[in-house]
Amino acid sequence: MHETRLSQRNMGCLLVGGLASQYAVTMVPAHEPALTLSEWIVLSLICEGRTHGNAVTQQLARSGEVGRIWSVPRAMVYRSISRLTDLGLIRSAGEEPTSQGPVRQLVEATDEGRVMAAAWQHRPAQHTRDIRSELLVKLALLDRSGVDPHDLLTAQRVLLAPIADALQDQVASATGFDRTLMLWRYETATATLHFLDALVTAPP
Repeated sequence: MHETRLSQRNMGCLLVGGLASQYAVTMVPAHEPALTLSEWIVLSLICEGRTHGNAVTQQLARSGEVGRIWSVPRAMVYRSISRLTDLGLIRSAGEEPTSQGPVRQLVEATDEGRVMAAAWQHRPAQHTRDIRSELLVKLALLDRSGVDPHDLLTAQRVLLAPIADALQDQVASATGFDRTLMLWRYETATATLHFLDALVTAPP
């Protein structure tokens, strides 16, 4: 079992070209407002350019490009826009006439909002339970912006590898349903590591 853990670590170091140690795992700044995942995504989409709530809603519908990963109901999109405005991360940017309803209220990101969104998009998911949704949506957003995801992938692996090692130890000592739960978490973590390694060595 110890040999298995070592081989995973060595493989990870080789796959990232020995660069993992150069990447500090970015923690959440103390001054940063606590945003939900949905609010971060809405902010990120608005950072792509001047837009309106209806356009963001379409992107986050279940059939939307980002919504297929993490969908956000229309009402929540507009609540997010209101809160992001109150926080000074986005601002009003005029109106857009439309023949299909009322005038659309345009919004755009502030400089602070752009800086915060960019930092969040490069920050690894802090909890294994969030990786499937948070990591995938960040990869989608970076791809939409044409940004290389290598730093995010490397940072996520640096964060996840020791967690997988700890879970392996817990599986070995657990019994009953606790072992089942630990095994599920361990296999999920190792599968994610394989996913990260595959993207680092052969990016899309």
